[in-house]
Amino acid sequence: MIIQSKRVWIGGQFVEAQLEIQGEKIRRIYPWGAKQVDADYGRERILPGFIDVHTHGAYGFDTNDAQPQGLRDWMRRIPEEGVTAILPTTVTQMPEVLTAAVANVAKVAEEGYEGAEILGIHFEGPYLDMEYKGAQPPEAIAGATVEEFCRYQEAAHGMIRYITLAPEHDEDFALTRYCREHGVVVSMGHSSADYETALMGIANGAMSMTHVYNGMTAYHHRKPGLVGTAFRVRDIYGEVICDGCHSHLAALNNFFAAKGRDYAIMITDSLRPKHCPPGGEYDLGGHAIEIGEDGLARLKGTDTIAGSTLCMNRGLKILVEEAMVPFDAAVNSCTINPARALGVDDRKGSLMAGCDGDIVVLADDYRVIQTYCRGKAMLPA
Repeated sequence: MIIQSKRVWIGGQFVEAQLEIQGEKIRRIYPWGAKQVDADYGRERILPGFIDVHTHGAYGFDTNDAQPQGLRDWMRRIPEEGVTAILPTTVTQMPEVLTAAVANVAKVAEEGYEGAEILGIHFEGPYLDMEYKGAQPPEAIAGATVEEFCRYQEAAHGMIRYITLAPEHDEDFALTRYCREHGVVVSMGHSSADYETALMGIANGAMSMTHVYNGMTAYHHRKPGLVGTAFRVRDIYGEVICDGCHSHLAALNNFFAAKGRDYAIMITDSLRPKHCPPGGEYDLGGHAIEIGEDGLARLKGTDTIAGSTLCMNRGLKILVEEAMVPFDAAVNSCTINPARALGVDDRKGSLMAGCDGDIVVLADDYRVIQTYCRGKAMLPA
């Protein structure tokens, strides 16, 4: 199959080109018009598929539900917003719930599914700080131990690839160092750590920061905190929720100005109500949540933000059109940057010969026209 457009994102710019897809891979790239094509997208934008490394659920499903069919439906349907790869993300809960959740992801991955590729599991908590827990259930927050994490990793068949923890509660940074040595990305978040503690976390192996600005010590010119660490240490990754509600548009612009085009990672932090009809009752980690008119999820009856219903294509639009982030930096944040953070940039995050056929065709209004997951068209023609 050959597809073409006069705007294909290659080498950080749009070029006129054709992509030849064979099986699950991009086999070759030709100049525009060189070969007969199966799909001509005119001047619509062809980009690498989006990668969401922090998302709890959608379509009424939550990773903690541990329901195989719910996870399969999520992966099959999420390409409608341009997502081609994902890390299903847990919420802090009791050990039996988390064990079942990670085992379910492993089961589905091994048995097979369609749609966005499960690149692993994002284990958010339970090793978090009580003061900055946000909407994470306080009764399930625990101290970090290598032994307990290994039990979760065994249940996950090694699929935990990314963990959020509070470095100040990881004694001697033991779990941080263990994860770094075993290929698990450590991201600091839901944390009261000061600047100096955060630096020691980085020195011991942490390489990312979870939803910068949210669930962490704020920036102060005499106490930089975690936000100041994210700004100062420019070669660690930083997630950011790009709905314009979790963080002011000016704060989004500031974040990208500090991180540049190579270390910002756009996430949705989406919950089960995403893509569901308005209204309805939902929960997060066993606690009731409600969805406001702004699309934010909050713990019921409070102002505590619990997550979002953001779509990735909408997040890209907000970054470019409202936060005024340069287009290349915005695109990198949802394609090659998360791929590099996870160590899969040899096959994900770029439109190059030999890479997976993960492609999104995007209209000028950021509407998704078509998504290809490992070479397969996922949306109706």
